[in-house]
Amino acid sequence: MSVPDYMQCAEDHQTLLVVVQPVGIVSEENFFRIYKRISSVSQINVRDSQRVLYIRYRHHYPPENNEWGDFQTHRKVVGLITVTDCFSAKDWPQTFEKFHVQKEIYGSTLYDSRLFVFGLQGEIAEQPRTDVAFYPNYDECESVEKRIEDFIESLFIVLESKRLDRATDKSGDKIPLLCVPFEKKDFVGLDTDSRHYKKRCQGRMRKHVGDLCLQAGMLQDSLVHYHMSVELLRSVNDFLWLGAALEGLCSASVIYHYPGGTGGKTGARRPQGSSLPADAGNRHRPGAQEVLIDPGALTTNGINADTSTEIGRAKNCLSPEDIIDKYKEAISYYSKYKNAGVIELEACVKAVRVLAIQKRSMEASEFLQNAVYINLRQLSEEEKIQRYSILSELYELIGFHRKSAFFKRVAAMQCVAPSIAEPGWRACYKLLLETLPGYSLSLDPKDFNKGTHRGWAAVQMRLLHELVYASRRMGNPALSVRHLSFLLQTMLDFLSDQEKKDVTQSLESYTSKCPGTMELLSLPDGLNLPPVPFTKLPIVRRVKLLNLPASLQPQKMKSLLGQNMSTKSPFIYSPIIAHNRGEERSKKIDFQWVQGDVCEVQLMVYNPMPFELRVENMGLLTSGVEFESLPAALSLPAESGLYPVTLVGVPRSTGQITINGYHTTVFGVFSDCLLDSLPGIKTNGSTVEVIPALPRLQISTSLPRSARTLQPASGDEISTNVSVQLYNGETQQLDIKLENIGTEPLEKLEVTSKILTTKEKLYGDFLSWKLEETLSQFPLQPGKTATFTVNIKVKLDFSCQENLLQDLNDDGISVSGLPLSSPFRQVVKPRVDSKPVNPPEGSKTGDFSHVKTLEAILNFKYSGGPGHVDGYYRNLSLGIHVEAEPSVFFTRVSTLPATSTRQCHLLLDVFNSTEHELTISAKNNEELILHAGECQRMAIQVDKFNFESFPESPAERTQFTNPKQLEEERQETRGLEINSKLDIHWNIISFESVEGILNQLVLEHLQLAPLQWGE
Repeated sequence: MSVPDYMQCAEDHQTLLVVVQPVGIVSEENFFRIYKRISSVSQINVRDSQRVLYIRYRHHYPPENNEWGDFQTHRKVVGLITVTDCFSAKDWPQTFEKFHVQKEIYGSTLYDSRLFVFGLQGEIAEQPRTDVAFYPNYDECESVEKRIEDFIESLFIVLESKRLDRATDKSGDKIPLLCVPFEKKDFVGLDTDSRHYKKRCQGRMRKHVGDLCLQAGMLQDSLVHYHMSVELLRSVNDFLWLGAALEGLCSASVIYHYPGGTGGKTGARRPQGSSLPADAGNRHRPGAQEVLIDPGALTTNGINADTSTEIGRAKNCLSPEDIIDKYKEAISYYSKYKNAGVIELEACVKAVRVLAIQKRSMEASEFLQNAVYINLRQLSEEEKIQRYSILSELYELIGFHRKSAFFKRVAAMQCVAPSIAEPGWRACYKLLLETLPGYSLSLDPKDFNKGTHRGWAAVQMRLLHELVYASRRMGNPALSVRHLSFLLQTMLDFLSDQEKKDVTQSLESYTSKCPGTMELLSLPDGLNLPPVPFTKLPIVRRVKLLNLPASLQPQKMKSLLGQNMSTKSPFIYSPIIAHNRGEERSKKIDFQWVQGDVCEVQLMVYNPMPFELRVENMGLLTSGVEFESLPAALSLPAESGLYPVTLVGVPRSTGQITINGYHTTVFGVFSDCLLDSLPGIKTNGSTVEVIPALPRLQISTSLPRSARTLQPASGDEISTNVSVQLYNGETQQLDIKLENIGTEPLEKLEVTSKILTTKEKLYGDFLSWKLEETLSQFPLQPGKTATFTVNIKVKLDFSCQENLLQDLNDDGISVSGLPLSSPFRQVVKPRVDSKPVNPPEGSKTGDFSHVKTLEAILNFKYSGGPGHVDGYYRNLSLGIHVEAEPSVFFTRVSTLPATSTRQCHLLLDVFNSTEHELTISAKNNEELILHAGECQRMAIQVDKFNFESFPESPAERTQFTNPKQLEEERQETRGLEINSKLDIHWNIISFESVEGILNQLVLEHLQLAPLQWGE
C-alpha cells in the first residue's frame, strides 16, 4: 500500500468502505449532487438489533490499497455504487458492460454493488432489478436514499454471514493464513503443520474476526477477539499483525470512550436510542484493567463461537492512558517493516487525534515528529503538498500553532517547486495566508499599534516577502503593493538601512504600474485586506491647530448678560459637569476659525528613513464642515529631528469642524492617517468652531513703516507700525487707505485710539480724525478702497529740560555756546547780544537725548457679511511711533508794568532750538524772525487774569476728590486760557505751520494782585 489516507481516524475501523464512481461521461456537478445525497446515509440501525452500521464513502480509492483488506477490513472495498448517464436503449448494453468492468477492479472484495442510471426511460427502465436503479433525471430521484439504505442492509447481511463463517470455522486445523501483499513470497515452502504456523494462523484469524465484529457493531465481541489475538500473535513474534491487533484494540477502546469521534466531525456517532453501559463513565478514569484471557476458553482450533464467557470476564476496553501506550507499541512494530510505512503513518495520525481530545499535546507532538520521518515511496508533488498540509492541520489541532504554520508554509513552497511544470501560485498564496496566525501575523495594521511587537520579526518579514512575490506571480500587482506596504509599515523598526532602501525601491517600482490606494482589497475566497496607511512615513509626534493671525481673529460682541455668565446650570459647581468640561476642553479649541479664510494646522514630524523622504500631496482630513484642503509637498532630510510642517485649508461652510488626520502620498502609496490610530501623539484638541464669513481689511499709510514694533501691555498684536518725526507743536496728517481684500462687504467700522503709557504731559488732542466722510463710502464692497485721515499733533512741555540750557551769567557755563539764562532762575538782566554761534559737536540741538517719544495705537474695529449678523467683528491695529524734537524755548519770562494795573508787558526770551529759521508771532504783534540757535526777546502787552473768577466745574467735586488731581486740573484750565489770550504761534519757513503752547511759567506773571480793602 502506497497511498496514505491522512484523514483516517480510529473510528474508521468500524466502517464499511463503499466506493462511489461515475461510469462513462457524467458531469462533475451532477455526480457530486448524487454523491452528496448518497454519502448523507452514513449510518443505519440494523433491524431487530441494537447494532449500528457505519459507512465510509470514497469517490476515489487506489486498488492497491484494497489488497490490504485482510490485514484491516476497513481498508477493503465492500460496496460499489456507480453513477451513469444513458439516454437511449441502444446505449444500455455498453453502459451495463462498463459497470461490470468497474466491478472487476474491486471484484475480489465486493459484497454488493449498485448502478444508478439517469436519463433512460422505457421498457428497460421498467424492468425490476435489484442491482440497477433507473431515474429520468437528476432532479426526479427521490428514492436514492432509500435505495442506499437497502444496499447497506444487503452489505450487512453479507458481513454478518462472513463474520459467522469465520467465527465458526469447522475446517479442522486448516485455518487459512491471512497475508499482506508483500508477505506472500516469504511464506512459500513453510511447514504448515508446525505449532508455530498454526498459532500464527489462529492469531491472524482471531484479529480478522475482531475487525468483522467491530464493523458489524459488536464492540464488546471485537474487544475479546483483539485481546485473544494479541496473546496469540505475541507468542509467535508475528509483529506486523500484532501491531494490527493492538491498533484494533485501541480503535475499539477509542470508540467506546469517545462516542463523539476523534476525526472532528460534528455530532456523536452513536445513534439516538442507544445507551452506554452503566459504568461507561468510570472507564474514562485511569486504572481500568486490561482483559485477562483464559486459555481454556479456546477450542482446539483456537476459535470459539461462544464468547459470552470472555465478555463476562473482560474489562471491556483499555483506559485512555493504555490506549496511547498500545498505539506506541503498535507503531514500534510497524516500524520494523519498510513496506508498512503507510500503516505506520496512519496509526500516528490516529493516535494524534486521540491525544488531541485528551489534551496531551506534548505526547501528540512526539507521534507527529515520528510521522514526519516515516519514509514512503517517492511521492508526487501533489502528495507532498497533501502530507505537509495534513501535518500542519494536526499540529494546529494540538495547539502547536507556529509548527503548524511551518508545515503549511512548506506545503505552499511545494506548490511552486521547480519540478512542477505549471506552478500553482494561487494555491501557494492561499496556503501562505493560512500560515499568518501561526506566526502572530495579521493583515490589519491596527493590530501592530497595540503594545509590543509579537512574534519573530525576521520570520514574519520573510513570510511577507513571499506573499509579495506570490501575489506578483499571480498577476495581481495591487496585492503586491498592499503586502509590501504592510511590510514597510509594520516591520520598519526591524529593517536594516539597506533593507529599507531595497523595500522602498521595490515599492516604487510596483506603484509606478499600480498606485497604492486606501480601498479594501477583496480576495476570491472572501478574505478582505484592509488598507495600510503609512503612519510612520513620516512619523507625526504632535498636531496643533493654529489660531488665525491677530488681525483676523474674530471677536464676539459682548452680550447684555456678559461674557462670563453661564446659563447652562443653576449650580455654582458640580464635579460631574467639571469633569465633562475637562474632557471637552481636551478636544475642543477655545478659538474660532472663519469661513472662507485660510486655516493652519501645524504637525511636528520626523523622517525615520536613512535617506531623504519625499512626501507628496500632504493635506488634512476633516469632518463636520465642508473643507477645501490645500495639499503640500515636502522633503524631509534623512533621519531628521522633529520638523514643523504646516498644513492649510479653507472651511467653506460653518459649524464644528474636526481634524481627523491627514493624507499623504509616499512611494506612490496614498494614505489616510487618522489621529486616533497614531500612537503617542500629542494634540491641543481636534475640534474647532467655524463662524460665518467676515470681511478682511487691509490698511496702508502715507507714512513710512517703523522698524520698531510696539509692544502694548495688553498683549495685543499690532499688524502695522508707522513712525514719524515731529517738532514740538507740529501737526502732521496721516492718510490711511482702507481696502477690503476679503469676499464679504465691509459694513461697520469703529476707530479708537489708545496712547501707551508715557511720562510726558500732552496738551490737546494727540490724534484726531473725522469718520463721517469715510463711513459715507460704506458698505465697502470686496476689492474697493476708502480713505481715512488722522491728524497727529504734538504739544509737549520741554521747559523742564534744565540740562539743555544753562544760565551763562549765573553759572558761567555755555552748553550751546549761547549766553542764555535759565528759565528757573529769575535773572532780570536781559541779553543784548543775540548772535547765533555754532554749537560744538556732540551737543547739537535736536540731539537724541533731547528727543521725546510718543507711542499710540489706532484700533479699527470692523465687521460685515454673515459674521456681522451673528455678532462677530475683527480688530486691526495700527501702531504710531512719534519722535518729538524741541522747537521753541522761552528761556526767561519777566514783566514790566503798563499804564494800567490790569495790564502788563510780558517779556519773553525766545530761543530757536531747531536747525531751521523760524518766525514767531503773538496776538496783535509783528512776526519775529529767529535763525537756527538764535535767542531774542519779545514783548507782549496783555491783560492780567483773575483766575479766582473762573467758574468751578460741577463735576469737579466728584470727579477730582484728590486735591492733587484737582490742582492739576485747575492748572491745565489756566494754561489753556493763557494760550488763547496770548495766541503765540511760530512757523518754520521750510515746513508747514507749527503751533506752540506756552508753558506754565508765565502764570505767576500774568495773575492780578489780590486787592486788600482797608477798613
